[in-house]
Amino acid sequence: MDVCQQAARKAGGTLIEHLGRVTPRLKGPGDLVTEADFAAQNAVREVVASHFPDHGFVGEEGGQVHQTRAGAEYIWYVDPLDGTTNFVHGLRHFSVSIGVSREGQLVCGAVYDPNSEEFFSAVSGGGATLNGQPLKASATTKLADALVAVSLPVHAQRGQTSLEQMLDVIGVCQGVRRLGSAALNLCYVAAGRFDAYWDTKTQIWDVAAGVLIVREAGGKVTGLDGAPFSVERPAVVAAANSVLHAELMEVLQKDRGTTR
Repeated sequence: MDVCQQAARKAGGTLIEHLGRVTPRLKGPGDLVTEADFAAQNAVREVVASHFPDHGFVGEEGGQVHQTRAGAEYIWYVDPLDGTTNFVHGLRHFSVSIGVSREGQLVCGAVYDPNSEEFFSAVSGGGATLNGQPLKASATTKLADALVAVSLPVHAQRGQTSLEQMLDVIGVCQGVRRLGSAALNLCYVAAGRFDAYWDTKTQIWDVAAGVLIVREAGGKVTGLDGAPFSVERPAVVAAANSVLHAELMEVLQKDRGTTR
């Protein structure tokens, strides 16, 4: 965790240095990347490599996946800038996300918001914290009382299941938010700011840290299909507790009478 914190804070400082001074480009449909993404990832990798040179490293930037020592016992999953579109537009809602797995099981996670200087962290079996203070997910057990976050595909189209799911959830919950950082969405569930969150398409580096933080704050996280979360299938449904999770899953898996 000490190395996670050092790496996340170094990357966060790099992002703030680059804020307002980047030239974005497309690396995929609607998927922006900037020199800040690469600089922040290099900052994380340098810190990790200096302490754990035999660990695996999977980062978002550097081709489709920048990956080394994939067969290592420990793997670091790094999103150096979760919320690049926000960053490019000067919207100060983005984060650095670092999750660590051991033999496929998440053991350590850290998410750093360099704007608010909020540092969310968790160690498996050791609880979750925000700037050193314990985190606990909300006690909300009904969707009617819940504020829910969602991540959607960049170019979601009319008639897609993801949009139908969002409309179904909007119809039964207190409110829905789409803020642009999966890592912070998960941390906000852990902190009780959101009561639940789901995504329809994401990558492991977006959610590895946040998933562990939610779990350690007492929340429940599964795959989008309700199966146990897996680093190989990173789409998630997270909720403050099992009761709220079950109700959200019922809405998301509603039979809409069509096949997409």
